[in-house]
Amino acid sequence: MKQPFPFSAIVGQEDMKRAMILTAIDPSIGGVLVFGDRGTGKSTAVRALAALLPPIRAVKGCPVNSERKADCPDWAQVPGKTTEEIATPVVDLPLGVSEDRVTGALDIEKALTKGEKAFQPGLLAQANRGYLYIDEVNLLEDHIVDLLLDVAQSGENVVEREGLSIRHAARFVLVGSGNPEEGELRPQLLDRFGLSVDVASPTVIAERVEVIKRRDAFENDNTAFMLRWQAEDAMLRERIVAARAALKQLKTPEQSLHDVAELCLALGSDGLRGELTLLKAARAYAAFRDDTALTRSHIRDVAALALRHRMRRDPLDDAGSGTRVARVVEDVLGA
Repeated sequence: MKQPFPFSAIVGQEDMKRAMILTAIDPSIGGVLVFGDRGTGKSTAVRALAALLPPIRAVKGCPVNSERKADCPDWAQVPGKTTEEIATPVVDLPLGVSEDRVTGALDIEKALTKGEKAFQPGLLAQANRGYLYIDEVNLLEDHIVDLLLDVAQSGENVVEREGLSIRHAARFVLVGSGNPEEGELRPQLLDRFGLSVDVASPTVIAERVEVIKRRDAFENDNTAFMLRWQAEDAMLRERIVAARAALKQLKTPEQSLHDVAELCLALGSDGLRGELTLLKAARAYAAFRDDTALTRSHIRDVAALALRHRMRRDPLDDAGSGTRVARVVEDVLGA
């Protein structure tokens, strides 16, 4: 199977790449929403992310990728305690998918052939400890949106039907992409994404030419191209692993907490999820930069990612949400 386009080889789209790197460092940030026109590299970036992410250690044969035997669900009947390194799961949730395919359901084959009531895990089980990707997320059916909201809130998938009562861990980073011209996202789901990015086609000729060159090399000189960029991906992966370790030692001054709260208050973001997400994103960014303490610079650089989709609409201000965030950041934190 052909390997995905390397993450490091994506031209431009710095906000999108930064957001995905931050969620790889700290998955509790809560996922990434990428909105933009067709052909702007949204799905390419998600596929590339799968190859970039460090592997995880999971119990061999566990359908929910548990790290320890004690975490494997009883219904799975995992025979041994052996663990192995596996690629971080990146699971597609297609439009029109059935609820049974998402949550899991009765294993019909075992029911018919053996008369057993066995559970067939769904996409949520596969995505545990990894990423769940939804293309055209704004077109997702309402009942699937409600289901995802419940699971995202609890971190657990519960299936009770056909005589089954099943529970298993379902903690994943949600990545959604879509075209804003095709419809808006429900506010409840929008709020579940930690970071939000608007992407557009490059407007600089040299950048567009570089996109063409790299895509052409990927398709027609794949071996040499992958050799060149997989080395870059490996270096980036090492930085992510190092940042994860550094995150635990990072210092967070009281002034940084004050800056985060003041900024969210000035923007009028609802609730406290904005503050918490901004803080986590800024800390992850500081760790990625190999800094030892959180500063205003880190907060300033990730503020738009964490807050642009949490702002109340102002009918008298036709500026984009990113521009409005930048304006308030400058007022509160300085240029």
